[in-house]
Amino acid sequence: MAFLRLLSRFGMIAAFIALVAARPAMADSPHEPIHAPLCHAATGLDVSAKAMLPRSQWVCNNSQWRAATPAAWLRFEASNWQSGSLPRYFFTRIARFESITFHAIDANGAVRVTRLTEADGVPFAAGPVFQMPLPAITPDTRLLLVRIEAPHSIPMLTEARITHDRDKAEWAQVDMMLLAFVMGMLVLPLLFDVSFYLVLRKTFVVIHAAMVAAMMTYVMTAGGLVSAFVTLPVAFLAVVSALSYAIGAGLSALFLISFLERGAQSPTMRRITLAAGWFNMIVPGFFALQLDWTQPFDDRAYFITFLPFIFVISAAVLEAVLRGSRSARYIAAAWLPIIIASIERLLRGLGWHVGPSSLDQMMYVAIGMEVVVISLAIADRFFALRRERDAALTEAKMLEQISTRDSLTGLMNRRAIEARFDELLVQGFDTFALVDLDRFKAINDLHGHQVGDAALIACASAIRAAGDRDSIAVRLGGEEFVVLLRGPRSLERAEALRQAIPIRIAKEVPGLDLPVTASMGVIVMSEANRHKMAFAEFYARADALMYEAKASGRNRLAYERLTVFTSAPPERGRERVA
Repeated sequence: MAFLRLLSRFGMIAAFIALVAARPAMADSPHEPIHAPLCHAATGLDVSAKAMLPRSQWVCNNSQWRAATPAAWLRFEASNWQSGSLPRYFFTRIARFESITFHAIDANGAVRVTRLTEADGVPFAAGPVFQMPLPAITPDTRLLLVRIEAPHSIPMLTEARITHDRDKAEWAQVDMMLLAFVMGMLVLPLLFDVSFYLVLRKTFVVIHAAMVAAMMTYVMTAGGLVSAFVTLPVAFLAVVSALSYAIGAGLSALFLISFLERGAQSPTMRRITLAAGWFNMIVPGFFALQLDWTQPFDDRAYFITFLPFIFVISAAVLEAVLRGSRSARYIAAAWLPIIIASIERLLRGLGWHVGPSSLDQMMYVAIGMEVVVISLAIADRFFALRRERDAALTEAKMLEQISTRDSLTGLMNRRAIEARFDELLVQGFDTFALVDLDRFKAINDLHGHQVGDAALIACASAIRAAGDRDSIAVRLGGEEFVVLLRGPRSLERAEALRQAIPIRIAKEVPGLDLPVTASMGVIVMSEANRHKMAFAEFYARADALMYEAKASGRNRLAYERLTVFTSAPPERGRERVA
């Protein structure tokens, strides 16, 4: 139920974002024409608009697009707008540039020139675009030449358009709503990451949260969604969108090596994947800054340096899948669409293929799919880790029980009692009774070890049955047992326990020739001196008393009540069985 409530809230948030983001597009006339340039050219800065009048200077097809040039030219002719309203605005993909100069040339040779800089561009929520006003276009205007100085992006040239409506772009209302919905999809995995980290405390959850944050930044800036809420400089959007994608992609490599199960990657592939992740954040990330002095090569370099990363990440996932990694199968399903979309965007960015900016929708949808599938993968890994943890805890408890329990009788063993001895003294266990079965070797010799083991088990049962919360039974080894007691009449209770042993053995181990009795040595410590003795000292004193009892005829108890430590012999007492 909590999940459904969260999902419904997420849906309402996504719908709200979609409506706000799509509001400018709702005012658009669906029939308003948008015009693409008929031709394009690349020149130096010393070439004038007059020199560009002849068509022979131009490339009038979708080939030979170049951004690594001092000046790029776009040619719009009157045939572009004869069938509709006169264009008033220029818009294109957000990217860095120095200036854009518009030359509106009339039939009589009159020229109206407007030069605008990067700071004059106005982004708007109709895709990853910005717009600028054109000089006056009249019915007599025959030619519009657009000169873009120091462009940093080929799609900035190939996706340039002119239109009559200032809010018009190629992205329709439904496209912006889809983009807003994808943005809403990214919010939920981020919440999941926070919840998972509170439980898992795993590095891969933090890295995935950083990936989601980078992808949210990319969708908001590259998709133009942020412009529905705030107007940011074109230069800022151009840098942040490219940089966030480079960082998000690099983080995906770090996520991969931290998320895959142990053994899913070879050590060599792990090192290569790690290097590829940092390389992608640093090298394409640097070219994403689109500095003035990198303009001749940063656009091409940004996309080309992605190629080795795509190859490495694909090879790493493939290797993990072939090694049987369950997590890698999730990652392959999540990343295949985004790799395909990235390759398409790379080819378009290099000018090897020309298409509308609406193709970016593939990338945004792929990003939305990626974070959802990876979130499912993290949830799957969460349950797998929890199962592993529970199994490990169960195994640890079993091992602890094995290491602290006597395998034959189920009583605590010497290792366990020595580890807890000081704590038990603090809890008031001040009587140390050492029990030893009399003539036990004869039982093994006459009846065999199986009968001897049965006698030990019966002895342990007698000690356990006679005990309560104020007594603890331990098997030290062989036929030796220790009982720790606290509370009043501890000496009498120890004797009662000793007397119960032969009765229990006779009942549970039939066929013995003689009763199996027990001798006991007991140390009773005063409060003042209780904490001044270690287990070994208690054992040594009780052992001496137990041998005194055996020497006195067996089947009896010898005790010692310690009050103070002096050089004089302590007071001793003996109690015979009636």
